[in-house]
Amino acid sequence: MHRIPPLAAIRVFEAASRHENFSRAAEELALTQAAVSYQMKILEERLGAALFVRKGRGMALTDLGRRIAPRVTGAFTMLGEAFAIAGTENDSVLSITAPRTFSTNWLSGRLGDFNVIRPDLSVRLHVSDEMVDLASSEFDVAIRGMPAPSPSTGLVSHFLMRMPITPLASPSFLAAHPLRTPADLLTVARLSPDDDWWDLWFDSLADLDSNGRSRTGIRFESQVLDGHAAIAGHGVAIVSPPMFQSAVEAGLLVPPFEHFATYRNGFWLVYPEHKRNQTKVRALRDWLLDEVKRSAGDDPYGILRPLPDS
Repeated sequence: MHRIPPLAAIRVFEAASRHENFSRAAEELALTQAAVSYQMKILEERLGAALFVRKGRGMALTDLGRRIAPRVTGAFTMLGEAFAIAGTENDSVLSITAPRTFSTNWLSGRLGDFNVIRPDLSVRLHVSDEMVDLASSEFDVAIRGMPAPSPSTGLVSHFLMRMPITPLASPSFLAAHPLRTPADLLTVARLSPDDDWWDLWFDSLADLDSNGRSRTGIRFESQVLDGHAAIAGHGVAIVSPPMFQSAVEAGLLVPPFEHFATYRNGFWLVYPEHKRNQTKVRALRDWLLDEVKRSAGDDPYGILRPLPDS
């Protein structure tokens, strides 16, 4: 068996070699910078060679460090894949990764209903806008926003819904700022005014002059924050109404105009081909497709109509 240095020191080297920065490696590993430096000292003493040299205010890999870094990273990737496979073999745990807005405003409030019909499953929801590699991760399924699935990914895909978009505001905001025509939106506070969804909605109105659109205002990084700010009366948000269905039904958000546009992406359920016949995956698929149809009701926004490229 090969003799290798302490695994803790190797793990620190792997992170430090990717960042070429001890501070960033420390942040990633939840260590102090002193601890990272100490582990690197242990590793270099064990090898009898330097792996980093100081460069200005930072650190740079030596020739030796640069040669072995890709292999070390590859080894940790293989370890991650091995344990991901082991984790997903558990039939009683269903792991889902989904985008922030869909998770927060649509899925999380409905998973309890799924748990009622499948109490034998422990559901874990990972909230992230990151496109996770399902083949090498611990997740069973993913919800993704995309125009259409790629046939080369090796994933099974099921269309869930379109992303209709329209302005929404609180009743109190609309009472204080009457909006009689879409052009009036150019004179009031719009949340995330540089969001391309505003351009899409304005451009879908053939009779609206595109000049004079203000790009100044509060900018948020998600629909969730835009919607909450609109509920609080801070302006008009451009969001997807199905993601704020409960707020609209409760009268907390009101569409000032009936017109809506449709974003090029839709929401899709995807999972690896080899999981197609797993009981837990089939159970989620069937429930989710039925729940989307049920929540759409008479489908005023046309969310159930397939996208052109799907």
